Amino acid sequence: MEKKQIDDLVIDFVVGSDVKKKEDAINAIWGQAYKQGVYPASIHDLYKARGEGKIGGFTVPAMNLRSLTYDLSRAIFREAIKIGAGAFIFEIARSEMGYTDQKPLEYTTVILAAALAEGYTGPVFIQGDHFQVNAGSYKKDPKAEVEGLKKLIKESIEAGFYNIDIDSSTVVDLSKDDLLEQQRLNSELCAELTTYIRKLQPEGVNISVGGEIGEVGTKNSTPEDLRAFMQLYLKYLPEGAEGISKISVQTGTSHGGTVLADGSIAKVNLDFNVLKSISEACKKDYKMAGSVQHGASTLPESEFHKFPEFDAAEVHLATQFQNMVFDSKSFPADLKKKIYDWLRVEAKNELKPGMTDEQFFYKSRKKALGPFKKDIMNIDGRERIAVEVEKTFAFLFGQLKIKDTAKLVKQYIKDQNMSRHFELLHDKKAEQFEGDD
Repeated sequence: MEKKQIDDLVIDFVVGSDVKKKEDAINAIWGQAYKQGVYPASIHDLYKARGEGKIGGFTVPAMNLRSLTYDLSRAIFREAIKIGAGAFIFEIARSEMGYTDQKPLEYTTVILAAALAEGYTGPVFIQGDHFQVNAGSYKKDPKAEVEGLKKLIKESIEAGFYNIDIDSSTVVDLSKDDLLEQQRLNSELCAELTTYIRKLQPEGVNISVGGEIGEVGTKNSTPEDLRAFMQLYLKYLPEGAEGISKISVQTGTSHGGTVLADGSIAKVNLDFNVLKSISEACKKDYKMAGSVQHGASTLPESEFHKFPEFDAAEVHLATQFQNMVFDSKSFPADLKKKIYDWLRVEAKNELKPGMTDEQFFYKSRKKALGPFKKDIMNIDGRERIAVEVEKTFAFLFGQLKIKDTAKLVKQYIKDQNMSRHFELLHDKKAEQFEGDD
């Protein structure tokens, strides 16, 4: 399949209005992916090997692509091919799916298309990030909140999300003195959702599941928090069931960084020792891959080499890629003005007293990515923007030491019975697609 043909299929699928063309694009992309040996996969077995001390020395980047997903994915695959990288993850959070207008099936399809366009072969790790329990909604109606999350999990698994991060850390109760009581509801919900995932995972696929013990922006996590969580989590998990393979922690960061009045990002006091101590406990006590860092993309460049040095298993990166798209010279000034004028009206509730324009637009502009999706996809300079961001991917991959990890992926990510699952997806794609337009 020619690159131009793949490009056209992506446009038809992502921003086209013809339902038949959308369906044809999905079938063509998935069909060609199967022929080329590109498939969604779980990173679980690689993380299991890390937890057992067989591999290490690198940190897996998990990248949230909120806009220009096709172009940025192509840039990621290009860089991966150059350095022989295989241990990297594409992810999207529950909240991002909403404001960027990217459903799970679209996200997976576009990433597979990007792999086809760049000639990448092998497993592709796609992750549901922050499949989060909303604490307020849970308090009002626990059953409805959990059922809503299960519905999203089902849809995502059917779309090839074989890596899912459960975030029930929102219900950790820090008002309790006892660590077990702080983590009790978090552990119970995480175990319930893990069990649900295991029931849905396709035959031959062991989905990689992550948990979280410290909500980003709250107090820093400790090994004692981990042990309290795991003591209860393993108790609530059915006997013999496969549990989580990693744990997200709080180290002092916040999502998107803290923006100052002039639009710059405040310096973060990230405690890397949190990552190291919890990774040590993960591996020693539970054979888990280790700690996961959220909210890191806006850190100074001088900090990224520390993630592998302090044994972080995974690091999540999102906002800075969005910033680079918006702030690129190839992003049309008239479109940015149109977006910012829209935000002044549609996102005015996010304008807090004392906020500067720089702070307001920095915080709110992600909300325009869905409504202006078609406009952004029609930018003439899309490829130039992707090339600019590719330099950052190259830097991050080097700092996180994922060069030559394709060999490890080939060694540990083996039989996941993908031929059978592609057959199942052929039936499920149309079912998921119904009602989009």
